[in-house]
Amino acid sequence: MKKVFIFTGITDHAENDREFVIGKLKEHNMEYSRKLTSDVDLIFCVGGDGTLLKLVQQLDFPTIPICGINTGHLGFFQEVSMDNVDVFLDRFNNNEIIVQPYNIVKATINTKYETLTFHALNEFVVRSRTNNLIHLSVSINNSFIEDYSGDGVLVSSPAGSTAYNYSLGGSIVDPRLNLLQLTPMAPMNTKTYRSLTSSILLPEDDKIIIEPEDERSKSLLILFDSEDKVVTDIKSIILTLSKRKIQLVRFGDLTFWDKIKDKYL
Repeated sequence: MKKVFIFTGITDHAENDREFVIGKLKEHNMEYSRKLTSDVDLIFCVGGDGTLLKLVQQLDFPTIPICGINTGHLGFFQEVSMDNVDVFLDRFNNNEIIVQPYNIVKATINTKYETLTFHALNEFVVRSRTNNLIHLSVSINNSFIEDYSGDGVLVSSPAGSTAYNYSLGGSIVDPRLNLLQLTPMAPMNTKTYRSLTSSILLPEDDKIIIEPEDERSKSLLILFDSEDKVVTDIKSIILTLSKRKIQLVRFGDLTFWDKIKDKYL
């Protein structure tokens, strides 16, 4: 008997959604697990894309396959609807589903007093905590690239390329590719300040090194997925593609580019 853990968002109908899915599991001779244990075969994420981002943060990027049931709006990550849960469970019982690995981004933040490490499925945003102009030195591996001045910078995974990165004019990247994307946020481009104005795509083994250039820029707001942290006395921020991955279930006949057309055009 296959065992399933259910994760829901915090909404007025979340508990009703959970009970509905539990009922479907019973109909298909599956066991509902109240806790995420090592013998769980599948995680159902009931909600929207924001719920999935909360899931991976709260459960520390589990390696168990995750299937999204969309009750939100866009539902880019969510492959199943409430109307076709039965069809999905039949295929899952017959081992007819496809699981796709997704890259995540790792940020190592070195401060005057400690080293902090965070992970994100979508992106990391580095910006001023007070909406002031910030000045950052940006390097790739051991090569200095630019003295950046502007609102901030965003570093995204392929999965996150269709989120905030896309709104900033960054490139859409197929999630099967292993790469990082660095996208500037409202960069200054004058005689005094010269910054790159387009995103940069980097191979999977490269690292992005960000260092504050003045005292004001040493205290920054770090946004990642559904989380935010104010970090002070920053010496450097190192962003890489993590060796860890999550496994998202593919369901249906839509390819990635079909979904882009369906969700955005």
